[in-house]
Amino acid sequence: MKSILIVDDAAFMRLMLKDILSQNGYAVVAEAADGQEAVDLYRKFKVDLVTMDITMPTMDGITAIKEIKSHDPEARIIVCSAMGQQAMVLEAIQSGARDFIVKPFQADRVLDAVKKALK
Repeated sequence: MKSILIVDDAAFMRLMLKDILSQNGYAVVAEAADGQEAVDLYRKFKVDLVTMDITMPTMDGITAIKEIKSHDPEARIIVCSAMGQQAMVLEAIQSGARDFIVKPFQADRVLDAVKKALK
């Protein structure tokens, strides 16, 4: 079973993602509310995949992606963003994210992105 770390400062967004993923056979092993927590949890759990929000307090998603990728170049990360954050999404992809999903989440799109990133 593939392990996933969900990173979002909004608890209800984490819950939505967790529901979609756990109902489809993925193990959500940890959740983080900001980028710094995400980096620490990634190092601790070495998950197969991270879903990363971009706009968060303490450390934003792009900085967290760079930190995680510098620690583990093979890290698989999908960016989650609201509409209208194209520039940030582009920067996230250039920083090493594999894909992005737009909020509000559509289960099919989430699962497609996750499957693709885990291949």
